[in-house]
Amino acid sequence: MPSTSPATGTANGAGGGLLARYLPIVEWGRTYNRAVLTNDLMAAVIVTIMLIPQSLAYALLAGLPPVVGLYASILPLIAYAIFGTSRTLAVGPVAVVSLMTASAAGAVAAQGTPEYLEAAITLAALSGIMLAILGFLRLGFLANLLSHPVISGFITASGLLIATSQIKHILGVAAGGDNWPAMLGSLAATIGQANAATLAIGIPATLFLFWVRKGAKPALVSAGLKPRTAELMVKAGPVAAVALTILAVLLFDLGTKGVNLVGAIPSGLPPFALPSTDLSLIEKLWVPALLISIIGFVESVSVAQTLAAKRRQRIAPDQELIGLGASNIASALSGGYPVTGGFARSVVNFDAGAETPAAGAYTAVGIALASLFLTPLLFNLPVATLAATIIVAVLSLVDLKTPGQLWRYSKADFAAHIATIGITLLAGVEMGVISGVGVGLMLYLWRASRPHAAIVGRVPETEHFRNVDRHEVFTVPHVLSIRIDESLTYLNARWLEEYVLERVAERPALRHIILMCSAVNEIDASGLESLEAINHRLTDAAIGMHLSEVKGPVMDRLKRTHFVDELNGRVFLSQNRAFAELAKDDGLGFPLPDDMARGMI
Repeated sequence: MPSTSPATGTANGAGGGLLARYLPIVEWGRTYNRAVLTNDLMAAVIVTIMLIPQSLAYALLAGLPPVVGLYASILPLIAYAIFGTSRTLAVGPVAVVSLMTASAAGAVAAQGTPEYLEAAITLAALSGIMLAILGFLRLGFLANLLSHPVISGFITASGLLIATSQIKHILGVAAGGDNWPAMLGSLAATIGQANAATLAIGIPATLFLFWVRKGAKPALVSAGLKPRTAELMVKAGPVAAVALTILAVLLFDLGTKGVNLVGAIPSGLPPFALPSTDLSLIEKLWVPALLISIIGFVESVSVAQTLAAKRRQRIAPDQELIGLGASNIASALSGGYPVTGGFARSVVNFDAGAETPAAGAYTAVGIALASLFLTPLLFNLPVATLAATIIVAVLSLVDLKTPGQLWRYSKADFAAHIATIGITLLAGVEMGVISGVGVGLMLYLWRASRPHAAIVGRVPETEHFRNVDRHEVFTVPHVLSIRIDESLTYLNARWLEEYVLERVAERPALRHIILMCSAVNEIDASGLESLEAINHRLTDAAIGMHLSEVKGPVMDRLKRTHFVDELNGRVFLSQNRAFAELAKDDGLGFPLPDDMARGMI
């Protein structure tokens, strides 16, 4: 029988399917042709132009020599082209992972030292190994521990931290700080030392890049350019900023006026490198590496799924783990640092017409050529220009609308979101992620321990049962129908006992309780124990306990216990049948609705 490739849905033989699963290049490579090659090459040219200044800037953000950003943009892209499943994801250095790298490596070595670079390389290797292991074990679902409010809060806080950390380069001052208050305090203390020449470069570069992002395309279209041509020119905006500021440095000799320059960047292809095998260093880095892996994977797979859906394609999350793992291992072996799929870069790749991961491989060739021949031209590149590139890129990550939306929709998610933002700003990126996961899990457990349940009644002239607090429904005093809207587990079993017994105490005329189980997908051992306890308590009170609409798999498990035999009531197929039989006058003088009195059940 043929099997189906998880990445593309194409039928393959058993051997071919297994090979295509772990090497997606085998699948898309079969249909590669000249038209696809042309589209991929065009996309690669555009992404290369965008990636060169980004790579240099993000390496600066990570506290590494700019050339390391180029190293991290060559072999990782080729590795992803072989092992990744997204047709348009662009892998490389990204802002948030660069910040996390700086935080982790800075905790074990000083920036600018060989030990710091070794720590960054080791982080890439550890992250790659972890991602690959998670992929082979099919544990991609673990990323679900990070809820959207937590991820959104973390990215917003990281964007603020990153932008603030780069202001010192715009001012030309030696500010520092490991958290937001420290950064702001250091900037306030040193702002009087701002270098005028650096400001003359940094502020115009920042304003220009903001204009390029927001207003350049409409202006170019108004000037008569076609929208497609204007879009391509906008993507080259950072390169224009680099060229113009280098020209300004040369014309006005700004290097002698205190403007900090990138300086000499080694030419050549990435060197072969090995991560550290020092166990004490690995012990210090494995937790940050795990956090980098999870954050990078969540960011990457979110982008990949969004873009794949636009073309009705699919990605395989577990294989994405392997693809990103291979990319990070390749980065480590070529002297780079942790990488992942970037949102802006991937969108550009998608819009430029990339059809396969080969576009990433061609981009790697372009970056390699830049490393060989263009690095001498970057000697006079102001660091302020790279800082402006980072600021403009990361401020787009800051989302000020989500807190208000979450406040209106879910106070618990708002709390997780704000806690993540606050702790990230005050205590750093690692504590921000850990606390965000912790707050999210605690809120989930709290909600799961207090599930929603409702007292329901029958809607007249129907067989539907709805919440008595929301609808006009019919009930009788001697029958209580409770709809349970969660599975019964150890988290909420005790709560159910208390809820049922409290409702019983409120109703002296009660003779029957019906637990409507249509939303119960599972009853674990603790849930079963609570049902047994409720049954015994109701039996002692001469109240019948009945179940309705129990799902087949749940009923199968209950039949393997003594609970069904000991139940003092009945198990009904439908809630309507249970209510119809138990709500009859029963000699107690309770009137029935007209439709029931007529036998219309």
